[in-house]
Amino acid sequence: MPTRVVIAEDEAIIRLDLKEMLQEEGYEVVGETGRGDEVAALVKQHQPDLAILDVKMPGLDGISAAREISENNTTAVLILTAFSQRHLIERARDAGALAYLVKPFQKAELVPAIEVALGRLRDMQSLGAEVKGLEEQLETRKLVDRAKGHLMDKHELSEGEAFTFIQRTAMSERQTMAAVATMVVNGEVTPA
Repeated sequence: MPTRVVIAEDEAIIRLDLKEMLQEEGYEVVGETGRGDEVAALVKQHQPDLAILDVKMPGLDGISAAREISENNTTAVLILTAFSQRHLIERARDAGALAYLVKPFQKAELVPAIEVALGRLRDMQSLGAEVKGLEEQLETRKLVDRAKGHLMDKHELSEGEAFTFIQRTAMSERQTMAAVATMVVNGEVTPA
């Protein structure tokens, strides 16, 4: 499947050239606008892989639009501008832009910038999934520790016996250890 792109560039000629370059390189342009206040709605509607945003646009500047688009962490943002001042680049980065391209640019510069933005988004999504998995593991561990403590206090089991009870119950009931631990703490499951 081709990479899906939304373009927000207020200069029609540049927008048309950009669209043509993208299509020649195999990208699919699913939406385009000349206004910054319309791009977030286009991104929401089309759910593209990438949004290319000019900094200076009517309605809303590209940096503010990037901030809005980047909140969902599903669309990479590439900022396109004629300005290369450091403070502007930092503002764009802080708003969630994953790559930055200064106009005028060549097609040979566009594709690498796009691939950098897409790669960074994939890295961020991967790290986000890893963090979520670690958070879930930590929560499970806390629940199991609470349940073990409950079994040790109320049923006079050793820590090993309590853990084995939770583990065996989870396997026999085809439940997660977190679910069984919650049931133990709530008094819904007790050792025989």
